[in-house]
Amino acid sequence: MSAFSDAVIAVVITIMVLELKPPVNAELKALLPLWPIAISYAVSYLFIAIIWMNHHHLLRFVRQASPPLLWLNFAHLFAVSLLPFATSWMADSHLAATPVAVYAGLFVVVNLIFLAFEREVIRQADPSRFPPRAQRLAGRRSVTTVAIFVAATALAALAPGASFALICAALLLYLRPEAPGSMLTFFKQ
Repeated sequence: MSAFSDAVIAVVITIMVLELKPPVNAELKALLPLWPIAISYAVSYLFIAIIWMNHHHLLRFVRQASPPLLWLNFAHLFAVSLLPFATSWMADSHLAATPVAVYAGLFVVVNLIFLAFEREVIRQADPSRFPPRAQRLAGRRSVTTVAIFVAATALAALAPGASFALICAALLLYLRPEAPGSMLTFFKQ
């Protein structure tokens, strides 16, 4: 499951980078109009890096690749595979309301599936390795970020720039795979 997920994520990143087109003009100032593409790509790349790190963090607690876990993983990877499309549309539109709303909505879907994936992993995790406090904190963080992404989706109609900023802020909660205060460490096997 881990190797397959790594391969899909690598393909998603490759597709995203292939969407980047250099300017025709050879002057440095030709890059300035490309700022929406650069920032969209950077945030999406960060999101994919966070997904990969959090996925690997959770896989340490899997005892068995059960059918529910495999299907949740496939659903999660499917949602992640839509990220290059949403990123490209948002960038090409210069952060217009509808593409930003779709982008934020995709983050909602990815996080809802991740929340289900996380709960399935926790269900089978050894409580001594993933204590109840860590489970509660991980769940709270997941629910909080889903709520932030839902708010960003709604806000996009009125203020797409603020919506995009809210998406970026929510990503900060996942920079470390373990929930803050959980006493788990990513690097500890």
